[in-house]
Parts: sequence; structure tokens; C-alpha cells
Amino acid sequence: MHKNLNNDFNIKIQGKAKFTTDLFFPGMLYGVIFRSPVASGTIKNIDLNPAIQSPGVESVINFENISTPRNGLVVFDQRIFAYPDLTYIGEPIVAIAANTIENAYDALDKILIEIDEDEPITNVTEAIKYNSRCVHPNWESFLAPDNVFRDKNIVGKMVYEDVGVDAAFSSSETIIENKFTSGRQYQAYLEPRGVVALYENNRYIVHVSHQFPFNLRDRLAKSLDVLPSSIQIIGHHIGGGFGAKLDMSIEPYACLLSKFTQKPVKIIQTREEDLSTCPCRENGLIKIRSGLDKTGKIIATDLSIFMDSGASATSTPYLNSIPIFTTGVPYKSGKTKINVLSVYTNTPPTGSFRGVSGTYLNFAIERQMDEISKYLNKDRYDFRIYNLVGHGDRFLNNQSLKNPSMLHQSFGKLKNDFKMYKKNNTKNILSGIGIASTVWLTNPLPGSATIKINEDDTISLITAATDNGSGAVSIGLRTILAKEFDVTLDKINISFPDTDVCAYDAGSQGSRTTHVVGKAIQNASTKIKQKIFELTSDLLESSIDDLIIQKGHVAVKGSPKSKISLSDVANYSLSKLGPLVETGSYVTPTPDHNPHCASGFMFPTFPNHSYHAHCAEVEINKLTGHIKIVKYLVVQEVGKIIHYESIISQIHGGVAQGIGHVLYENLDIGNDGRYLQNSMEYHIPLAEEIPFIECKLLEDPNNEGPFGAKGVAEPPIIPVASAVANAVSDAIGIKINSFPIKPIDIFNLLNKIS
Repeated sequence: MHKNLNNDFNIKIQGKAKFTTDLFFPGMLYGVIFRSPVASGTIKNIDLNPAIQSPGVESVINFENISTPRNGLVVFDQRIFAYPDLTYIGEPIVAIAANTIENAYDALDKILIEIDEDEPITNVTEAIKYNSRCVHPNWESFLAPDNVFRDKNIVGKMVYEDVGVDAAFSSSETIIENKFTSGRQYQAYLEPRGVVALYENNRYIVHVSHQFPFNLRDRLAKSLDVLPSSIQIIGHHIGGGFGAKLDMSIEPYACLLSKFTQKPVKIIQTREEDLSTCPCRENGLIKIRSGLDKTGKIIATDLSIFMDSGASATSTPYLNSIPIFTTGVPYKSGKTKINVLSVYTNTPPTGSFRGVSGTYLNFAIERQMDEISKYLNKDRYDFRIYNLVGHGDRFLNNQSLKNPSMLHQSFGKLKNDFKMYKKNNTKNILSGIGIASTVWLTNPLPGSATIKINEDDTISLITAATDNGSGAVSIGLRTILAKEFDVTLDKINISFPDTDVCAYDAGSQGSRTTHVVGKAIQNASTKIKQKIFELTSDLLESSIDDLIIQKGHVAVKGSPKSKISLSDVANYSLSKLGPLVETGSYVTPTPDHNPHCASGFMFPTFPNHSYHAHCAEVEINKLTGHIKIVKYLVVQEVGKIIHYESIISQIHGGVAQGIGHVLYENLDIGNDGRYLQNSMEYHIPLAEEIPFIECKLLEDPNNEGPFGAKGVAEPPIIPVASAVANAVSDAIGIKINSFPIKPIDIFNLLNKIS
């Protein structure tokens, strides 16, 4: 087994990386989960005896074997085992451990269950009707923070309102109103969720490919009713996650089965099981009304937003606050009113996905900007520039914008591409161009790093930060540490995360790893360098102030021959100070803001934000409705470039994922609450469906980041749906108010088929 992240990409390319599914322990059992076949109903009877008596079965457990209370990220509405009420297809009811995976599935098929089925609530419009049935009849008993508004199927609410909104609309020369919808998107990682759990000495040892080990540890502790220190999370290579592996999923079942059997238990989800129960990106419904004065200035905005949280609140009460930062920026919104609801439905719980909520919120804002421009007969670029935020402007929470001139520069970098574009229509082809912009944050959650100068001419980095496929750890953090000690990358050893060994880290999310953990590395480096200089000042007969780190040595300024290697310093330190080890931590400072600007305001700031502008060119086949993206341009402000190739690859990946979101991917929900796509027939874009992506990087070093870096991996997905939809609408001359945009939709629009 590979013990660290050295040469992570080479190992993966060679097929030598060990993922959770590759792990094996002596005596290991295989676990499977029996899940609800209906979206809503009540269990009247369940007979587990045939499964218990099935060959090779060592444990069958359900609600009777665990009495822990409900748990959750915000609202405690999740159960380990469902009983008697069922709230979505795929909800766990029983877990089985057997000596082979075949025996486990054989036993699963023998479970006898009788259910009184109810008609499920499958959309937010139905769920919020005053006379609608409650997804959770006992919702009032669920524990939740006081600032989370709840009422029947509403599980979160955020309201923001400026004084004078109604007056601003009354004085508006023009009022334009639209409704926009978006579908669910599956993270489509290569490696389905999996876990191997061992119960030893009254502790759970959990081997898992996870983006946020400490969150998993704490969530497991609550669900199993034990202390967090009773759980050890050991990370492994992650075959992609994109947010789906930030929270707890199948881990408690492996833990419980291991405890009951006293043997290691592995659970690996099938692709169908993973897709049908994934915490996918939530679908959204947005109603927007814009008031404009005679000059085309936006002076009033009214937004109503409905987020489908599925059968559990998960993180949506937090996400309710995101519109505070996507309205009023990048375009001034005038007097503004925002009402956001997260809503229960009888569908699988939704969750985190790269660019949480931002994709469809940006879609609504940018599509509205295009529709206003069209109505006013104004150039779409010029209209945006006229309403673009600038110096002195702020987010709606009163947080100031840092150097918004970078946003104007972003638009300037794509101006010629947009302004000089000429339509190339033919008999059967329509062409169009679209632009979109966003301002996005670098996630501020805390991180840490421990540095150890080894006696063999290497340096070890110990961190709970995870490499989710972006290279943020194996390349980004390695590069930062190598720069600090002026060594080559191959000198840096990085261990996998282990919650027993590593200090806290908030995981791979929101482009935070390079920025936050990179800064923690620098803080640790400062402390360990001070030790090194104190140790070597006598050896080199020099003042501490004259010592520098140069090519893996401690050297005296101006005396290139007066130097000593870091490995020699480490060996010398063993007899003087002990091992050369230091830990650094970092939390992004909270920007000044108004925490009371809205009710239900739980995501308070957008720290270390960066500025972005995208441009897309498309061609539409009138006969088939097929959409081809001909060219895509990204202008992205990155703070400071740490590793150019990594930034470009993340931009390409984000755009590709955004293209999937807007053109191909959707988990359609049937009337019975079942996903209509339940295998990898789910269409993620192929290489031939991704256009040439041109990237223009802007640097504006951020003093709070390592060497001035900001987060780069998450923002590229945000404006893609908007830019592409604007281009499609430009090509066909018809509104695009929903995505994903399928060929059949375009065909129907062009042929006026409803």
C-alpha cells in the first residue's frame, strides 16, 4: 500500500494507486444495504429471518439494533435506519454483512417487507402548498439552530430586504420579470463511495476516500453516539468527489456491522446505488423581477428562490445565504429584496457540488441581464459594463469589494472576442455568442500543517488536507513547501490524512486547500526556520539575521561557501533540541460585514473573492437542435500563480463540468420520486463535446494567501451555464429559461412545439 501522496498522478496513471475498494483485511466481511423501494410510505411489516438464515451471513441489523437520535449537518432530520416512515427511494432500512459479496446480495434479496405506499411529493412547488402533506410529519421534533426557520416542508429560509424596494419599483421606467429553473447534477466521480471499518479496542477505525475526514469523524460520532476520539479516519487516494464525499454516507453501516461481528467490514456501492442516492446538486426555481430607470440602470431587484433539499435539510439552510453574494455583485441590483426557501421533497437528499448553488443563481442573473439588454435594445456587453460594480461598492452584507478593477479588467480581456464576433449562419446552422461573469470566494474554513525536516535530506508534510483530484496537495502544497526551503519537489513527502495524527483541516472544498493550508505551511515554516537559524548561527559563525535558506541549505548571505545542509541541521538538532518539527495553522480573517443584514443569514461572508468573465460561442443545428460549443474563453483572476499547469487544468475541468451541467446532465425525477437515470447512461460530456478552452489569467496577489494565491478550482464552473445559455439564446433568438438545454428543447422552440 502506498503510504503517501508522492508522485500521486504517476501512481494513478500507472494504475498502482490504492483506493478504498482495493483494501483487504484478514477475515473481512462484505456489507450491503437494503434500501427503501418507495419514495413515501409506512413499513407495516418486515421479516429479516430469511436473510439471517441465508448462507454466509454474519450480521443483519436495522433500527432495532441502534437507538441513537437523529443527526444532520444543520437540522437533525437524518436516521441511520428508516422505520416506520419512509421518505425517499434509497433510504437505508437494513444492513447485512456476509463472508462474500455474493452471499450478502443473496441475503438482501430474501428480505420480506410490506409497505403502505403514499403518493410522494416530488417538487418544491407542490411541497410548499398550504395543504400539502408533510414529508416529515414529526418535523417539529427535529433539533435545529434557533436561526433556522422551519414550517412543515420548509426547512430553511433567508430574507433580505432593503428599505425602499417597493418605491424603487414604483419609480421604475421598465420592469422585466422572468422565471428560471435548473436540474439536479450528479458529481459523476470515477470511484463510487466506499468504506472499510474495523472495531478494535472500543474504537472505530475507518478507511475511506473522503474529502473531509474530520467532518466524517464528527458526524459519525454523533450518529453512533460516541466521542469523536473514539473514531479514527484514515484517508486514501480519492477517485474524485466534487463535493459528494464531504459528508457522511455509508460509513456508519460498516462501523456498526464491524462492531456486531468484531470483524473488518467493507461496503462499496454499485454505480447504480451511488447514483440513485448521491447528495447531488440541488435543483432550483428562481423568480426574478428587475426595475430600471430611463438610462438602463438597474434600480430595483426582487428575487424568490426555491432550493430542493430532498428528504433531508443537509446543507441547504446555509446555502440559502449564497444569493446575498450573487445579487448586487457583479452587477448593481439597486434596492433589493431576496426571499430564499429550502424545501423538503420525497427525493434523495441533495448536497454539496462544486460551486454550491452558484451555477443556477448566476444563470438567473446573467440570463436576466441578456433579456433586459434585448428588451432595451442595448448591447449586452455595454449594458453589463454600465451596471458593473466598481470602486466603493459592496456586497449586500456590507462587505467591501477588494480591488473590483480586476472585474473590469476581466471584461476588458474578452471585449474584442465579443465585440468583433460575426454570426456565421447557414441554411441549417445558427450561431451565437454569450458572456457571463461572477465573483466567487475562497472557502475560509481552518487548516493546519506539520512540517518535519528529516535527517535524510527530505522534508515531510503532515496534514489532514485531502487531494480530491485537483493536485492541490500533491502539487500545490508540495510546491509551496518546496519554495519555502528552496528544494526540488521530489524532496517533499506528504502523508495521507489521519485524524489521530493530523491536526484539524476543513477538507477539500471551495478552493481552500492551496490558500488556507498553504498559509499554514508558511506559518509552520517561519517557526521551524527560526529554530534552524538558531541552531546554525554558531556552526556558521554568523548572525541569525545573515542566514538564509538556499537550495536546501542554510547559507550565509554573501558567503556562498559558508553553508550547511538541512539534513545535517536535522541530525545536529537531535542532540540539541530534538527533531525539527513545527505545526502551523491558519484561519482566513473574517471581513467586516453586517451579520444582521438578513434573517436566516448563515453564510456570512465571501472572503478572498476573485473575479471572472467567460465567453462562449455556439452553433445550433436547426434540423436536430444539437448544440455545439465552438470556442470557450475564460478570464480568471487567481491572485498569484503558484503552478500554472495546475491552474489551467482546473479551469478546463471546471468548464467541462459546467458544460455537462448546462447541456447534458440531469437527474430527472419521475412522478414516483425515482431518478430516471440510474446508471452511467447518465450523460457526462465526452472529450469530443468539449471545445477548445482559452484561458487568460490575471494576477492580483493577495497578502492573505501563500505567495499571494487565491483559490482557483471552484470558480470556473459558476458562469458556464450562463455563458452557454446566453449564446444559445442569441443564436436562436428565443428565451432560454431552463437548463440543462437538450436538443429536443431547442427543436421544440424552433418549431414552436409546446
